Amino acid sequence: AGLPCTLAAAEGPVGGGGRCRVCLCLLCGLPAAGKSTLGRALRRRLPRRPGWACALFSYDQLIPPEAFGPGQPGAGPRPEEASPLLPPWKRSRRELLQCLERLLRALLTGEPLSGPSGGGQAGWERFLACCRRQELLGPGGGIGGAGTLAATAGPLYLILDDNFYYQSMRYEVYQLARKYSLSFCQLFLDCPLECCLQRNCLRSHPVPDQTICLMARKIEMPDVKKNAWERNSLVLKSLDCALEDEYRIISLLATALENPVKQNEENPEEKEADRAICAVSAIHQADGACRRIVSQAMKDAKDKNLPPSEMKSLAEELNKLKAEFLEDLRRGNNWKNQICTEKPHSAPPAGVTSAFQQEAINVVNKYILK
Repeated sequence: AGLPCTLAAAEGPVGGGGRCRVCLCLLCGLPAAGKSTLGRALRRRLPRRPGWACALFSYDQLIPPEAFGPGQPGAGPRPEEASPLLPPWKRSRRELLQCLERLLRALLTGEPLSGPSGGGQAGWERFLACCRRQELLGPGGGIGGAGTLAATAGPLYLILDDNFYYQSMRYEVYQLARKYSLSFCQLFLDCPLECCLQRNCLRSHPVPDQTICLMARKIEMPDVKKNAWERNSLVLKSLDCALEDEYRIISLLATALENPVKQNEENPEEKEADRAICAVSAIHQADGACRRIVSQAMKDAKDKNLPPSEMKSLAEELNKLKAEFLEDLRRGNNWKNQICTEKPHSAPPAGVTSAFQQEAINVVNKYILK
């Protein structure tokens, strides 16, 4: 099912402007909600509008399956996220965002499109191949090397097809739009879980049902009242794509294009969103750090030949201490003054986890020095 043909017959190009105008449009929702179907329809139809261009970037195609490993693919934060070495799936998402930023810089400045100097070359080649298939690259472009971008006559919509089930995932792309004063919008497909599970079973490579169910419990729909930056969002209840839905989509895309994100826009709600995302990320990292401290403490106690019964009691006490410690952080006990307010992915300050480490050492010594 695609968008009705009347999509191409809507009004002509919106506005003018000197440089290439770009809109980042996110397709969000559970696996098998219909995002890829809608994305392909937009890819076909939008270029039929005078002056409009469109490119579709599917995360499923740009992130290799092996990046997810034996665990549940993209089903939410896992303990290893706290490690200095990011898990492959998260590292791939970050590299993909960096590829997108290189493309944006080339579009906006007219400079050659160049690849990464360090790692991430395989991901860059996949991204570049995707650009070539959609004729975003001119004749001078080369896989993995410098290239020139094909000329774009009018507004360019870059559609990103992914689950984007956490608000923080979407906010990363919004920050990119804000950095370059681009337009930003979201199309959220609100498909019932049962329907997604049925559709998923028909896929040649289905996602594990438990992954979809976990995402359904964790998914965060756009909330304009809470997040002003999500104001250009549209929730679609089905893929029937009635005429009303079609015009709502076009209206959203046109409105977003005419209202790019201001680079230096001061918005208290967005600042609060920055702080909230920062706190969640830092707490995840603190949790991982505490797990490692507990593991090391148990190893030290085992080396001291503590009997099994006391090892069990020690483990229970350390885990209780960890739970209380993290709960204090979540409640903001002197925590908000210590975490970052500008960088959502910063690690927790060393003093925070070192305080827990000292408490853990005291508990271990209580057993060892009996």
